Amino acid sequence: MHNDGVTVSIYQFLKKFPNEASARAYLEKQRWNGHPVCPRCGSMERIQTRKVEGYYRCLSCKVDFTVRTGTIFERSHVPLDKWLYAMYLISTARKGISSLQLSKEIGVTQKTAWFMLQRIRQACGSGSGGYGGFLSGIIEADETYIGGKETNKHESKKLKAGRGAVGKIAVLGMRERNGQVRASVITGTSARTIQAKVRGAVAPGSILCTDEHAAYCGMAEYHHQVVTHSAKQFVDGMAHTNGIESVWAVLKRGFYGVYHSFSEKHLQRYVDEFSYRLNEGNCKVHTLDRIDALIRKTSGVRLTYANLTRPFS
Repeated sequence: MHNDGVTVSIYQFLKKFPNEASARAYLEKQRWNGHPVCPRCGSMERIQTRKVEGYYRCLSCKVDFTVRTGTIFERSHVPLDKWLYAMYLISTARKGISSLQLSKEIGVTQKTAWFMLQRIRQACGSGSGGYGGFLSGIIEADETYIGGKETNKHESKKLKAGRGAVGKIAVLGMRERNGQVRASVITGTSARTIQAKVRGAVAPGSILCTDEHAAYCGMAEYHHQVVTHSAKQFVDGMAHTNGIESVWAVLKRGFYGVYHSFSEKHLQRYVDEFSYRLNEGNCKVHTLDRIDALIRKTSGVRLTYANLTRPFS
């Protein structure tokens, strides 16, 4: 391993998982702890190993299954070692990785790489091993806007409705001071929308630090601390929003430098990817532990290509 004791280099990772068999054995250990479990009935006792390597049959409900069944890997023809490597890249690339780059890394088409990344992002935001419970303590909340600048658009695509947030999509984020991040795409920045999201994520009695946006006012269950950005006030004692704004900084570096565009249809998945990486991305945590956290989130998550490409409404 790397001399810092927690970082696994690409070279070391590929040596650890040189083929699909090694990747499958690792996934089976992480998912089942060495004892296959039927994904339909949950039985562990009456499991028969099939002649085809990696296949099992539950004698209780007569179902054949593999470690892929009931996960983001189900019905994928991509070898599991390539899936693991993609998860390694998602977990370690601070600003993300494009589907074109991934396709070159693992030798698949760009279309396949894009589908794989969207499945992994789906797991980042849902599935078992998610971030349950409320944020508590000191919470920073802020909203940002994702989209291209009006001045950079082709004339035919300009909305001609002003600048700033025009034509962009709002994202609300909350960050526990030195803790977890929650972020979600919102339909608007009204008090009703923002307060519903805050109440759904932050425990009553917490200290809520925000800017002067009026939508955060009126929630008596929180100790509300405000910094007035319009008056060039960014810190007032313990009150500031620097933590959540650093989340937006990383998200926008990925937007401008790696992805270049987020469609409204898929934006939440990209937000989930960055939230996962910030929640699990502490460089003091061993690389494999970060990947294991993502593996735990893959169970019970299914995203078909038909659903992924369905028209957005």
